[in-house]
Amino acid sequence: MRVNQLSFLWKCLLGGSCIVFLVAFAACSRPKFEFRKGDRIAIVGNALAERMQYYGFLEAYLQAAYPEQELVFRNLGFTGDKLLHRPRAHKAYGDADTHLTRVQASVVFAFFGYNESFDNTAAAFGKELGSWIDSTRQKKYDGKNAPRIVVFSPIAHENLNDPNLPTGEENNKRLKAYTEAMAAVCREKEVDFVNLFEATEKLYGQSEKPLTINGIHLNEEGYGEVSRAIVRGLTGSVPDLKEAELTRLRQAVLNKNGCWFTRYRATDGNDVWGSRSELHGNYETLQRELVMLDTMTANRDKRIWAIAKGNKDVLPLTDDEEPFWGAWESWAVDTKIDDSNVPAPLKVESNFKQDVVYLGGEEAIGKMHIAKDLEVNLFASEEKFPEIANPVTVKRDTKGRLWVAAWETYPKREPLKEMKDRLVILTDSDNDGKADKSVTFARVHNPTGFEFWNNGVIVVSAPNIWYLKDTDGDDRADVRIVMMGGIDAADTHHAANNLFFGPDGNIYYQRGVFMLSNVETPWGKNQENRSPGLFRFNPRTYRFDFVTENSPNAHGISFDKWGYQFVTDGTTGRAYQVYLDPKADDSSAFKTRRLLKQTVRPVPAHQILSSPHFPAEYDNNFLIYNVIGFQGIKRYKLAYDSGKVWGEEIGDLLYSDDPNFRPTSGVVGADGALYISDWQNPLIGHMQHNIRDPKRDHTHGRIYRVTAKGRPLMEPVPVAGRPVKELLDLLKHPVNEIRHQVQIELSGRSTKEVIDQAKEWAKQYTADSEEGAHALLEILWLHQRHNVVNRELLEQLRGSSVEHARYAAERVAWFWDRRGDNTAKAHHEHGSDAVAAVHTKVPAGKSVDLTAKRVAAVTVGTIPEKMLFDTKEIIVKTGQMVRLTLKNVDFMPHNLVVVSPGAADEVAQAAIDLGSKGFEKKFIPDNKNVLYATKLINNNEEETLEFKAAAKPGDYPFLCTFPGHGQVMRGVIRVVK
Repeated sequence: MRVNQLSFLWKCLLGGSCIVFLVAFAACSRPKFEFRKGDRIAIVGNALAERMQYYGFLEAYLQAAYPEQELVFRNLGFTGDKLLHRPRAHKAYGDADTHLTRVQASVVFAFFGYNESFDNTAAAFGKELGSWIDSTRQKKYDGKNAPRIVVFSPIAHENLNDPNLPTGEENNKRLKAYTEAMAAVCREKEVDFVNLFEATEKLYGQSEKPLTINGIHLNEEGYGEVSRAIVRGLTGSVPDLKEAELTRLRQAVLNKNGCWFTRYRATDGNDVWGSRSELHGNYETLQRELVMLDTMTANRDKRIWAIAKGNKDVLPLTDDEEPFWGAWESWAVDTKIDDSNVPAPLKVESNFKQDVVYLGGEEAIGKMHIAKDLEVNLFASEEKFPEIANPVTVKRDTKGRLWVAAWETYPKREPLKEMKDRLVILTDSDNDGKADKSVTFARVHNPTGFEFWNNGVIVVSAPNIWYLKDTDGDDRADVRIVMMGGIDAADTHHAANNLFFGPDGNIYYQRGVFMLSNVETPWGKNQENRSPGLFRFNPRTYRFDFVTENSPNAHGISFDKWGYQFVTDGTTGRAYQVYLDPKADDSSAFKTRRLLKQTVRPVPAHQILSSPHFPAEYDNNFLIYNVIGFQGIKRYKLAYDSGKVWGEEIGDLLYSDDPNFRPTSGVVGADGALYISDWQNPLIGHMQHNIRDPKRDHTHGRIYRVTAKGRPLMEPVPVAGRPVKELLDLLKHPVNEIRHQVQIELSGRSTKEVIDQAKEWAKQYTADSEEGAHALLEILWLHQRHNVVNRELLEQLRGSSVEHARYAAERVAWFWDRRGDNTAKAHHEHGSDAVAAVHTKVPAGKSVDLTAKRVAAVTVGTIPEKMLFDTKEIIVKTGQMVRLTLKNVDFMPHNLVVVSPGAADEVAQAAIDLGSKGFEKKFIPDNKNVLYATKLINNNEEETLEFKAAAKPGDYPFLCTFPGHGQVMRGVIRVVK
């Protein structure tokens, strides 16, 4: 949000109706915390601490409360940090003491406890906190005195009443225990303690608006309230600021935070502190830039003090000059401050000795070699649209427009220079194959990947992933939210890239080596990971996973029409199929196998080509984009066999003799043509040159359009704004990109409306044919993308005669059964009782001896989400009367079929062979070995079978014959004399 948008909470404050609550302090020897002249306050901790700098409330209020003290604030927070474990990508970056010493901290604000709480060892954490306090008091970071410490408890987990998110009940039990342990230690050590857990619990209950984005990470309103709580607790009151005064002070704070964030969280850290800092003078160049940023940050402290003292002549940048997104996203050069004392950057000499000659966009086509049945035209270039310089990737939105992630300041912004990276929308208004309009949607530093979702855009700006949205229709982002932090920016060349909204509702990305991610979620422990490879996060549920390794510089993600997933590695040029190994441990269930014989490298991206505009031999081609040596696009034909995919090279789509041609990505446009981004740069490597080499280009960039000669273009298919029913019909469209755009459009619609209509729509199909199976598969994926479980549809596809559909369904089943994605939304289909059933204790599978009974009466239950009966053995006598009840408490339908000894496998397969007729026959096959059978029993239903036990002793298996269940869902009736 823009700072001049008055929040509900601010109105409350001005109106005198502000929410009142207590901020508990551990026994303090003074009524309020003492801030001294020139205090330097270092904020350390996890995401709660790090995200404070994105909003600026806390410092703004404290600066207003102590205008004469000239306080200095430096945020050292890091998502994923724990009190005694604060990992960094590079050792030379420095540990906590290194940075506290460098900022000369006289006061330490410590925000810990959330990440540690998942260990559920509050007493042990209390001891750790005590040791940390003792150790910290032995230090003199400012060179004079031991630092004064204020410890802050974790905030409470807010129940957003969102079925996609945890309620926070279990988290809060642990967080409360940790808060109590922290308070006790601080009382013992006589350290100031602020109980944010109790404060936020009360806030959540009284606020009319959510104060977090996901239960655990505060939004703007939340940080405003928590900051006021902290200031009130530390000083006794909150400064009475008018809205304009707070706005002006926050703007100054956030502008300073931008310089500090760029210094402390310097992107491309591998060149600043890591292994590549030793190459081509990078260390000297970038260390000087850190000094420049330190000086710039200190200059902005002075402006904050002047504004806090009431100097109305001192102003930061205004909203008119720069969109107000938070400090680290500032893009304009600050002309309202005197930076004349900032040291000059070191001069860098190029080691690239060849002459650089740039061809014009049209001229460069003459250097291209194109498949004989294709042709190329220039869609857009820097000559008309300078804002698209250095295009990283191109995508198409639901309105059919082309979007470009332009990275002009690659590999990172330089101090004292404008940040020009951005997302650009290009429009071809007259459909002549050339762009005629450009709009900058948002400035985004290092936009290494983006994807559309939920009426907005998810974009990487490492170390964060953002959600951007335009709410007023001007094609400019006015909502900007940090969805996820901790993905790391230690190497922009290897940063999170190639974002893709997968069939399962996850946003997939890849990232390379030299990185250390440390992500916090509402679901469990922070996830620390150094491995390069494929990652995913669900923007609806905030779940996050490492999927599989891909080294060393993972770039490129795609899915084909059946959901087969592919990835490439930039450095080696290798391509892989990502597949599910059902026998593997859950943490390593996704593996890779080679997809093709690699002949080129390096590969920034790839795609599956799907467009009726191109000749049939191009359909479903796997396209490899390559940028060194062979500078062009290779084609591979994919062959499928029992879930395995292999690609054979079949030729070049195009390549160029222009040494600056660097094809980085491609997308099929609304007209069916292929649009290709050209980075257009003589220097693209990190290792080969100083990152500030003057011959790195920052002005050129093109988008080329490839069409088929003599073939009609595809008629554009409108997607944006269409009714749900019409969008569902488009899921039958043969073009992958259109179906993908439909799924994106539906991600922003009401879940209830989408799922209700999808269920009705699906009734017209069976899974017998490829057409029907694929239509149902799109609906199954639609359920996944909305986090809604549909067991009947899943099992219908698991029993399909279409092999591709069965493999895709098994992947869905893995998410719903083994990973447990079904727990969040189960109540959408099964009611609140079903949700409670998920958390019931799972029995081990009992054995029941009924031989002493006149009637062998037994109830066999199902175990939710385990695909198991709760009874493994029933012992009866020959000829004994048996009364067997199946009670199904699971969410999916089950039956119970008693069969002849040794016939379980045969009957299970016969049920699968029923195909689409299975539901009509309740999946009970016409097989002589079927002795007794219930019908298909749904959730919370039951049925009783009555029969006489066999006259012949033996083991008579019982099983569920629903396809896919029969191999594991079994028991035995043991008949004895």
